[in-house]
Amino acid sequence: MSDIMINICSSDDTSQWTHPTGKEKRPFHEKMQYLKANGYLKDKQNNTYKKHSNKDQYPHEKGAKTQPGPPPTATQNRILPYLPNTSSAFHSSSRPSMSSVNLPSTAFTVINKGSHEKPNESVNKNATMPNPSVSGSHKPATTFVGMGNPTKYLAIDCEMVGAGPKGSINQLARCSIVSYDGDVVYDKFIKPSMPVTDYRTRWSGIRPRDLIKAIPFSEARKEILRLLMGKVVVGHAIFNDFKAISYTHPSVLTRDTSRIPLLNLKAGFGEKECASLKRLTKAIFNRDIQVGKKGHSSVEDAKASMELYKVVEQEWERILLSRSQAT
Repeated sequence: MSDIMINICSSDDTSQWTHPTGKEKRPFHEKMQYLKANGYLKDKQNNTYKKHSNKDQYPHEKGAKTQPGPPPTATQNRILPYLPNTSSAFHSSSRPSMSSVNLPSTAFTVINKGSHEKPNESVNKNATMPNPSVSGSHKPATTFVGMGNPTKYLAIDCEMVGAGPKGSINQLARCSIVSYDGDVVYDKFIKPSMPVTDYRTRWSGIRPRDLIKAIPFSEARKEILRLLMGKVVVGHAIFNDFKAISYTHPSVLTRDTSRIPLLNLKAGFGEKECASLKRLTKAIFNRDIQVGKKGHSSVEDAKASMELYKVVEQEWERILLSRSQAT
């Protein structure tokens, strides 16, 4: 015991802490700092190790090393075009909330996986969609296409000759078309497709010389139909004229002055009486037509039909419109 010397010193006095080899003895915390600084310690031995460092939490922090992540999903691809340029906001030291980001005024919808709803599409489930069968916008636009538009009106009259035994088969020999104001739009002699056996000159006004250089029926028909297409066609007993042309005009675009009760009432005839064009013109305008031995003039008859129609045009169109709305 006499050979052992015990030196007691203050804990603050580190100058006496020496290694047996003579080197200075360092405190424990200084050794740990030295080992950590040189990378000798593992993370689990490092007391100051943090499982979630700032770089882990914010991979976009300046100087942070990031690894490429998985490719964006289909949902992300569909949302990204609607996002504004907010990269500067996400690069700040504090992570902003979505409420602080200035999004564009156009709203976007996040689509969950398996959803078939389109983005940026708002649908009012309580709204009632128009029924095409009821809505007035789906009614035929050509029902009264001529109302208030004189260029949509034409009047027609045809003269026929006879073919076959005793001239019993009607054949078109002349066609005249006039405008709403009575201007002649079309007036040609037409060569029938069958040999003429009765010219009916007393009524038709057609003579053999009129058909020598006449236009063939097939060509005339094309010209006539091109003019009538989409127009309101006026005529007296007009179904006979259409039959001679081998044509059927839409009924909503046809105005037959022989079947307008208002004209009969104005002329003083029975409401359902089928009065001739000559009688109606004389009763309403006190003018004689279809007189003389030269026969009828299809131009004169077409003009008379248009004049008669214009007398009752507004009232008659109003009646037709109310009927179409009722059905």
